[in-house]
Amino acid sequence: MFSKPTTKPSSAAARPDALEPPKKAIACSLIAENVRVEGDLASDGDVQLDGALRGDLKVNHLSVGETGQVEGSIVAESVEIRGRVTGAISARSVRLLATARVDGDIIHDQLAIEAGAHFAGRSLKGPPVAEQLSLPIAAE
Repeated sequence: MFSKPTTKPSSAAARPDALEPPKKAIACSLIAENVRVEGDLASDGDVQLDGALRGDLKVNHLSVGETGQVEGSIVAESVEIRGRVTGAISARSVRLLATARVDGDIIHDQLAIEAGAHFAGRSLKGPPVAEQLSLPIAAE
């Protein structure tokens, strides 16, 4: 008479996140070899930079191609550099490939430098940069 019902809640009602739509994958942004950008760039996705950027970058993952050039600071989860960077880099994971030329300090959790890469600056083992990465792109 006063007992609880024996039916189990549906699986959708049991999971609070079930009403949220699945997250849409964000495509990688490409700045082509023939493009020059003056100003800051922010993205909560991945960026492939084959052109030139004069300004600061705040992205999830940055890949600087062999023809890519950055003059400014970089804040990211991970960075892979084949081209030229003049400025500070702050990322959890930094990888300098053989064709990389970096002039500036690198704050990192993990750093890999291939033979042939040029690096002039300080390597500083630092705290995670997650706090710096809050990128409310859509809200701006």
